[in-house]
Amino acid sequence: MSRKCQVTGAEPGFGHSISHSHVRSKRRFDINVQRRRYWVPSLGRHVSLTVSARGIKTIDKRGIESVVAEIAARGGRL
Repeated sequence: MSRKCQVTGAEPGFGHSISHSHVRSKRRFDINVQRRRYWVPSLGRHVSLTVSARGIKTIDKRGIESVVAEIAARGGRL
């Protein structure tokens, strides 16, 4: 599964782990993405989305219809 939110476009960040002795090693800050299934009345079917926690809140606030329309306008896969 791709670590990218289909709603917000959030991707992993990269940086360093810094030890007690201040040695730096590369690390990756993953986002909290989950596979969610939503019923979309206008399409008459379920849609599976890979969304972050913030993306779920966005869907709750704006509604699945407007979010799916925006993803489709961007050419995203539903």
